[in-house]
Amino acid sequence: MALFLSESDVEQLVDIALALDAVEAAHRAHGEGTAIDVPRQRTRLPSATMHILQGALPSEGVLGYKVYTSSREGNRFQVHLYDQKTGRQLAVIEANLLGMMRTGAMGGLSIKWLARENARVLGVFGSGWQARSQIEAACLVRPISEVKVYSRDRGRLERFCDEMTRRMKCPVCPAQNPEEVVRGSDVIITITTATNPLFVADWVAEGAHIVAAGSNSLIRREIDEATIRRASAVVVDSRATALREAGDLLPALEKGRLCEGQLIEIGEIIAGCRVGRRKSSDITLFESQGMAVQDVALGMRVLELARERGLGTELPF
Repeated sequence: MALFLSESDVEQLVDIALALDAVEAAHRAHGEGTAIDVPRQRTRLPSATMHILQGALPSEGVLGYKVYTSSREGNRFQVHLYDQKTGRQLAVIEANLLGMMRTGAMGGLSIKWLARENARVLGVFGSGWQARSQIEAACLVRPISEVKVYSRDRGRLERFCDEMTRRMKCPVCPAQNPEEVVRGSDVIITITTATNPLFVADWVAEGAHIVAAGSNSLIRREIDEATIRRASAVVVDSRATALREAGDLLPALEKGRLCEGQLIEIGEIIAGCRVGRRKSSDITLFESQGMAVQDVALGMRVLELARERGLGTELPF
């Protein structure tokens, strides 16, 4: 029978290493052309919006979708998994934590494949819940020894840095301003709801890798066009999704200053089809929008662990 996994079940099963393994497998399959992913579709009403991402991973015998609603009351997430051969439902998974972990893992995956091996200084814009998994993933894949974080709410920022310093093996310190975050950072992560670029391109050092994870619509922007022009590789999780949702890239694409063919999918790099970083002085940019196959891959791993440990509630269908 199908299993229902609650947020508390997921919390006992998922960690950033599991999420990183899942999204890397999903993108390897996508880069090899064996995965199917349908870009996010939205149904909008004045009071609420429903978002659906769907896809399939034949290599793992599963197809599924993530659905979530957003309103003034907040967001509600679920992942639904189905057996590829029979079409029978395998699971319904509450996916707030699941989504946060896979988003952080995607940032970590891009750092693994695009950042310099000796990257040690991490600069982060954003001190919300999503920023936590971004830092955890970065520290998992690179020898990070210093983390600088900036957000507008100073009290929240200091509380976040105190919490993350206790969690991590390196100091996580509040920055005084955006320039301090960017200057001297080997990796820069943006995970905000900003509507205007967060920093100036000239602050970015040669060899830096940028993870832009907050701009998923035309009204949101974290990275300016000058930074995009400085990037030797502009990498996305999915071209199809980026062409619809990457608020950082859409203005440059519309003006002809960036072409669709210049966008490299991270799965193509993992599969060996295209090259990301070519030399240590390159600046690389990863734009993270989110894909169904990421959620499906992580959902399957969580489901397998739940079965092993006897967690979850059987559904009557």
